[in-house]
Formats: sequence, C-alpha cells, structure tokens
Amino acid sequence: MGFARIGAPELILILAIALVIFGPSKLPEIGKTLGKALKEFKSHANKVSEDLKVEVDEKKN
Repeated sequence: MGFARIGAPELILILAIALVIFGPSKLPEIGKTLGKALKEFKSHANKVSEDLKVEVDEKKN
C-alpha cells in the first residue's frame, strides 16, 4: 500500500493537521497515551512470541 514510505513532508503535514484538530494542549497527552499503548502492545506481542516459541520447543522434545 505504500504506508511505509512516509517521509518528512508527509509527517509534517500529519502533525500540522493533528495540531489544528486537537490543539496544542492536547497533543502531548495524545502522544503520551499513544506511547503507552505502543509499549503495551510490544510487550504483549513479545510475550505471545515467547509463548509460541516455548510451545514449538516443547513439541520438538
């Protein structure tokens, strides 16, 4: 789809639109919330990956 090709101009445009929509006071709060959500998602994804690895190792033995 081409979503991985987001460059600096596109990122600046997205941030400018977010600034207009949410205002400068809400952006830090939104960023903090997104950061926490991403951290939690990565943590759970790693746990699932480890669980699957353990299951595969148990089946091999």
